[in-house]
Amino acid sequence: MPDPDRRRIVHPVRPMRPRPGHRPWYRRLHLTWHRSGVRRGWLRGGELELMHRALSFAALGLVTLVPLLIVVAAADPVGHHGFAQWVVDGMGISGRSAAAVQRLFTAPNRVLSTTSAFSVVALAVFGLSFASVVQTGYERVWSMRSGPWHTAWRRVVWLAVLTAYLFADVQSATLLRSQSVLRVTLTLVSAVLFFWWSQHFLLGGRLPWLRLLPGALATVVGLGGLRVFSSLVFAPLIVSNAVSYGSVGTVLIVQSWLIGAGVVVFGGALVGRELLEEQHRLRQRHPHRRRSARQPRNGPGGPPA
Repeated sequence: MPDPDRRRIVHPVRPMRPRPGHRPWYRRLHLTWHRSGVRRGWLRGGELELMHRALSFAALGLVTLVPLLIVVAAADPVGHHGFAQWVVDGMGISGRSAAAVQRLFTAPNRVLSTTSAFSVVALAVFGLSFASVVQTGYERVWSMRSGPWHTAWRRVVWLAVLTAYLFADVQSATLLRSQSVLRVTLTLVSAVLFFWWSQHFLLGGRLPWLRLLPGALATVVGLGGLRVFSSLVFAPLIVSNAVSYGSVGTVLIVQSWLIGAGVVVFGGALVGRELLEEQHRLRQRHPHRRRSARQPRNGPGGPPA
């Protein structure tokens, strides 16, 4: 018979845990996404209200750039290429799609003589509001406070430089072949310089030039991707919408393209900031690499440590 005084010893059962480095694939995928810069950029884009700012960019850009470039093109004695040619180049369209856009935004013959004082005032108000949207977007991207009121002159200067830049870009398409190596190189370099300068100027020089270069490069890459997307998707839609809805259908497609441009302008600056912060995190995770690169190696005949 078993001894009643004998106590039964029960050993606790330890749950089996996966060994380090052997997590399930879905846990590894979740952890990679949680630590990735893409997730941080997505969350920061939500905090920035990227789509809302892109909609404001497109709405004010349409009522600002269309009349402004039309007036400038009408005053040009060489060629009357204004907003239509800029949209055609930016969207990468040709044929019937380009013809529909050019018919809609062609400058009238007497646009300068029929321009009223009210039109000039309205254009100035819309233009300054458009520049303010871009400036505020850059400030939100870099988590900065709005500049003082007396820095409003920067918006006027930026709008004037933007008009000159777009007009020069349109004229380069007339003087040079659209797909020539010289024109493509000139377009890419001028775009990087413009968006690089725009961030530095609208932010009031509060950030060094070197920190703003990745954002300018990301913006130009995004505009190139938007051009390819527009040539594949928006080009046939312009033709079909022009047949179905007339001029209104063409305006809707151009407005959609401007929304995409707004996403790229602010999203490019945001990507530039994320790249800089990711580089800073890598340096903090591996500080020994930085020290070993700076310290000289002491060989048998080398200098003492």
